[in-house]
Amino acid sequence: MRKVLIYSGTTEGRELAEHLSAAGIECTVSVATEYGELVMPELPGVQVHQGRMREEEMEAFMKSSNYAAVVDATHPFATEVSENIRAAAQKVCLSYLRLKRDTASSDYGIGEKKYFSDAAQCAAALESMSGNILLTTGSKELAVFCREEEVKERLFVRVLPGMESIRLCEEQGIAGKHILAMQGPFSEELNLALIRQFDIKCLVTKESGSAGGYTEKLEAAKKAGIPVYVIVNPEKQSSGFTLKNVLRRLEELLGCRILTASGPVKDKERKIKIALIGIGMGNPDTLTVAAKNEIAQADVVFGAKRMLSLAGKNAEKYPYYLAEDILPCLRNLPEGPHRVAILFSGDTGFYSGCSKMKEKLDAADIGEVTVYPGISSISYLAARTGISWQDAKIMSIHGRGEEKEWRASVVDAIRYHQKTFLLMSGAQNVQRIGQILMESGLKDCILWIGYELSYPKERILKLTPDECGSITEEGLYTCLVCNPAKQKRAVTHGWKDEVFVRDKVPMTKEEIREISISKLHLREDAVVYDIGSGTGSIAMEIAARSSSIQVYAIEKKPQAVELIEENRKKFGLDNVQVLEAEAPGGIVDLEAPTHAFIGGSSGNLKEILMILYRKNPKTRIVINAISMETIGEISNLLKEGWVNDPEVVWVQASRSKAIGSYHLMQAENPVMIASFTLERKEV
Repeated sequence: MRKVLIYSGTTEGRELAEHLSAAGIECTVSVATEYGELVMPELPGVQVHQGRMREEEMEAFMKSSNYAAVVDATHPFATEVSENIRAAAQKVCLSYLRLKRDTASSDYGIGEKKYFSDAAQCAAALESMSGNILLTTGSKELAVFCREEEVKERLFVRVLPGMESIRLCEEQGIAGKHILAMQGPFSEELNLALIRQFDIKCLVTKESGSAGGYTEKLEAAKKAGIPVYVIVNPEKQSSGFTLKNVLRRLEELLGCRILTASGPVKDKERKIKIALIGIGMGNPDTLTVAAKNEIAQADVVFGAKRMLSLAGKNAEKYPYYLAEDILPCLRNLPEGPHRVAILFSGDTGFYSGCSKMKEKLDAADIGEVTVYPGISSISYLAARTGISWQDAKIMSIHGRGEEKEWRASVVDAIRYHQKTFLLMSGAQNVQRIGQILMESGLKDCILWIGYELSYPKERILKLTPDECGSITEEGLYTCLVCNPAKQKRAVTHGWKDEVFVRDKVPMTKEEIREISISKLHLREDAVVYDIGSGTGSIAMEIAARSSSIQVYAIEKKPQAVELIEENRKKFGLDNVQVLEAEAPGGIVDLEAPTHAFIGGSSGNLKEILMILYRKNPKTRIVINAISMETIGEISNLLKEGWVNDPEVVWVQASRSKAIGSYHLMQAENPVMIASFTLERKEV
């Protein structure tokens, strides 16, 4: 099998040799210095060649053996060497692969930094600052920093502990105590100790990435309160391959498996860093520092069009905010490190698309995802009004569809909370909330309306529900509703008969009503049919338990339908829908029920139960029966195997009635209460 030639001198080159050795592929590792040879471990099938080469020497060396490819794994700052390797490989028609080190790092916000394009520019800048300098750029370009005697006297040079490095220091006149011969990379603690030991006032480094301990240097300098002079990576924008992709290319060239045989390649750092950022209200001045830094360093930015103005001028901008649009773009990014920012309005944890986006990104395993929260309009409005929000109910009607989707829960929140914050879509929402409060008997509420918060047009308005109709200017609105007369929610059902508007329509009496509701075993988000609703007393009590319960009151008599609607308005229950219809025909097109109360069936009990079964075979049923005919129907159903866990209660209530100076018990009609869960096998 043909061999692989590696020009090394970096951690990445050594790791490549280890993978090839483990896969049984012979390779030659060429290093420039004696020290480079010393740090290379002995590996089966791996030969180490030590010594610097000119371009023509590289050509001869490439021809000296049966090489399938040459891999350039030299240091990112060894640009001249890389050019020579590339040129030599081209002349001998050998496949050239650049193994590129990832020098991307999260250096934004880490201390004071100045960037320079090369060593000469950096050395010139050192002339204008005072104090000792810790030079961590190696020995190769040491001469550039030693041209000025005044600068040289202040240098403490950290180099590799090899004879060649020390010799170069001595040739430049660096005194022994100013030579720190050590093998890196170094921890933040050791960097900080050196800074303090030698009273360092400035640290000089190359942008060498995580493998070169770059971040640890920055953190140490930040803690010491000194600036860092950074020589930027000269090949930052040039093409190259990751270790994993180099191995894949070698698999193609050699016609064998390497990745499986040598084990998994562990990336030290994910290549795509994705920041999910809440931008708050939208004014750049209200961005958090962390969010601002992430946006500034992003080379790719996604978000709604109005948000993309926050991106840097050199960033690629895409007006996308849905995962199905963003994921293909991320997959098609060119190879190499990328920093991606995906922008969301408001805060990432409050009615935001952020959580779903993170779910999709994590599942796709495209990059390392970090979430940066924003300042929400809720906390901003609370600050502007001076009203705290820790004990408030917080909701949104922004983008929540039709009014029927949110009305009941919003009215319920305002009725039972002193403070309710609402995110809104526009002026129409403000007008409608005012009308809803008037319709629901909540006209004494005070509304604080925040318009275009954080922007130059910002206004804070204090309105009554009736005054909300005057709001016509379109824009972004946030609302705080204060209810000075908030109600306390009853923790049990049990309304007196007298609270209902009744007229002459028959009504399920209080005692029967409470037992029947208990037997339904209601849960949150239940969908309840009240069939033969009468005055709607059952429907009202059920709906009042929770705004999450949707009740359909089905009644065939027009006079009774009017009474149900009157009671619905009286109690402000927006989660009751009144239908003038007769079951079973009137329930066919409704959403599937979880529970059904049948107070009147007009002789259609079996047909009603068949429809309920088809909609939901596990519907919980409670039936009230007074007539012998209905009682007989129920008895037959129990025999036919329609039900699971049937329970039948015969209830007769008597109430005291004042007659003169006496109180006599007056009996009500006896009622059979049958409760069960549907479980018929075939219908």
